[in-house]
Amino acid sequence: MPWIVLLLALFGESRADPLAAAQERFQALTSYRATVRRIAGGSERQVLRYFYRKPGWIRMEFVRPHEGLVLIYDPGEHRVRVWPLGLDGLPRLSFDPDNTLVRGPHGLRVDDTDVGTQLANFRALQARGKLTVLGDGEVAARPVVGFEIDGLAETSQPEVRRYRLWLAQDSLFPLRFETFGRDGQLLERVDLADAEIDVPFPRRFFTP
Repeated sequence: MPWIVLLLALFGESRADPLAAAQERFQALTSYRATVRRIAGGSERQVLRYFYRKPGWIRMEFVRPHEGLVLIYDPGEHRVRVWPLGLDGLPRLSFDPDNTLVRGPHGLRVDDTDVGTQLANFRALQARGKLTVLGDGEVAARPVVGFEIDGLAETSQPEVRRYRLWLAQDSLFPLRFETFGRDGQLLERVDLADAEIDVPFPRRFFTP
């Protein structure tokens, strides 16, 4: 089904803004999990298993680098807890999300890593730039539709000039984020190709 027909069928003609539609779908889900792969400079820099449950619980299990490290964000206490998986004898550390020891690439805070926050960021960029439809495609054999935002005078990352977002056609869940530099080169790609939504988690899954 062509992407515009899908959006009109799901949300009605007056609400066919694809990013707004994706935000609404995110607001309706309860949880998701995905293997997050970050590629920068032409090589894979980070792989982790990512788990999210509303109202903001986040669990990250690192595969590369820091294999075995587990990080959990508690939205109630607003704390990030870190410990090596399977090594219960070692202390479990607790940090404020602003602490540089638990901030990600480009200083990204743990509580700003979820898909809902990224969609909000893309909508803010859309308001300042130009949104272009790239059309249908595939991410890991899953049908997607792509969108590009450019025409931005400046961004929080001065080297970035264009952003791309690929949404699953069935759920409108983001499966890939991409950033491009001044000369058009790919600076970074973040894949969530195996993402699953509304996943049930064990009762204490987000408890260190």
